[in-house]
Amino acid sequence: MPLTTPRRLLGLAAAGSTLLAVAACGAPVDEPSASGSGSPSAGATASCAPADLKTLTPGTLTIGTDKPAYEPWFKDDNPSNGQGYESAVAFAIAERLGFPKDKVTWVVAPFNTVIAPGAKTFDIDLNQVSISDERKQAVDFSSGYYDVRQTVITYKGSPIDGKTTVADLKGAKLGAQVGTTSYTAADEQIAPTEKVAVFDTNDLAVQALQNKQIDGIVADLPTAFYMTTAQLDDGVIVGQLPAEGDTEQFGAVLDKGSPLTACVTGAVDALRSDGTLEKLVDEWLSTQGAPELK
Repeated sequence: MPLTTPRRLLGLAAAGSTLLAVAACGAPVDEPSASGSGSPSAGATASCAPADLKTLTPGTLTIGTDKPAYEPWFKDDNPSNGQGYESAVAFAIAERLGFPKDKVTWVVAPFNTVIAPGAKTFDIDLNQVSISDERKQAVDFSSGYYDVRQTVITYKGSPIDGKTTVADLKGAKLGAQVGTTSYTAADEQIAPTEKVAVFDTNDLAVQALQNKQIDGIVADLPTAFYMTTAQLDDGVIVGQLPAEGDTEQFGAVLDKGSPLTACVTGAVDALRSDGTLEKLVDEWLSTQGAPELK
């Protein structure tokens, strides 16, 4: 994620020869541990018609995300243009709920405030927030709209460039954004001998990597591609961490106990079932494959 870099995911569209979609739409939808807030399906509510939805502003769906809004999730730091995976998904959810584009309003919602307890300034938020049982204590989630794999990146010639196993990373100095599942994966799955460095933003982690203060960064796969193609002149992907347990998923965040949760979950489930999420992955997140770490 950039500090001052252009809002273009350089190289993704033209990268490599074999392109494949990031595996983002294959996980089961109904597993409580992997998706949603445990709320009933949309069909269990009285009505999901726009006039019956209790939004912050009647007749309008307010959607939050952080700023800057980075590629490939958004384009040109402008969530309202419908470009980028999460912007496109947000408008698809809104359309399913009966809100046309001119009835959608975007607000800035910093990541840390999104997952904290308390009243929200949005109806839903899409900001690469992974669903977890701990976070469900403070907020509601829709079912998952993107299935996540954590990835390790570095620079050419670094101490971990060319490593092929998780064990090879034990002695590395790694960094990750605070409060993210990327940090958890670095700390628990890799469990390096040196404490994982914590950064307020991925931008600061990239800066530390550029300054060779750390050997590598752990981030989700699309963000890893952005870092290595748009932010780092000599960036390389070391590999994807093995999948463990339930599939990690990004979900739309709602206020705890929101009356919209079931309807938003129903909308996301419908987008998965009819292939819309897969099509949007192909459009915005298709990238050259990263190797699997053993």
